[in-house]
Amino acid sequence: MALLLSSTGASTRFAAGVPLKSARPTVSASRAVNVAVRAERASWLPGAELPDYLKGDLPGDFGFDPLRLGENPEALSWYQQAELQNGRWAMLAAAGILFEDLLGHIGAGGPAARTPWFEAGKFEYFAPASTLTIIEFFLFAWVEIRRYQDMKKPGSTNQDPIFSQYKLPDGNEPGYPGGIFDPLGYSKGNMETLKLKEIKNARLAMLGMAGFFAQAQTTGKTPLDNLGSHLADPWTNNVFGLEHARLIGQ
Repeated sequence: MALLLSSTGASTRFAAGVPLKSARPTVSASRAVNVAVRAERASWLPGAELPDYLKGDLPGDFGFDPLRLGENPEALSWYQQAELQNGRWAMLAAAGILFEDLLGHIGAGGPAARTPWFEAGKFEYFAPASTLTIIEFFLFAWVEIRRYQDMKKPGSTNQDPIFSQYKLPDGNEPGYPGGIFDPLGYSKGNMETLKLKEIKNARLAMLGMAGFFAQAQTTGKTPLDNLGSHLADPWTNNVFGLEHARLIGQ
């Protein structure tokens, strides 16, 4: 359409004796329209050229893919589910670490709460660590195999073979089962908004967990301990102060 209008405008101006260079604003207008269309889509960096294989239809898709890992549609689907699951585990882990840390500081929760999260594996539970690891391995295998089957053939695992009284609703999207996983019906009529909020919080939680690991490795303290030290002396107890102390051997 822009080419047709440009050609028509050029012919009219030529017939009227107007120089052809006056048709250039039509090209600028077309370019402005293209820029306006790109601006309608949320971008991780305003003005950045977004990959054409990312259409913006995935939750949290802001066109950020510097390594172009999502060029393969099958790989992109796998990455989407992997990010979603890892983000959910990160949200659970971050909440659990902070809650247990808080219980330990107020003297509640018993010996387990007073054990730093990065030493939780040393704590003696009701069963040996090796037994708990084997049980967790089989439980995870069961869940992950069924999740993989649902990715390959959506809806194929809606009926549980053991708990036959539970059945997920037909037409559910992989990664968002609904049904018994949404007993309060929060997702009804609000699913797309909740998807975006979840993936944003999941990404923040993954960054938070990376920070927890770095803090534990660097300071040997829990997140709340590090927060208290920082608030007590923010100009000294920060990432730059810790690095300076390490360099001078303190």
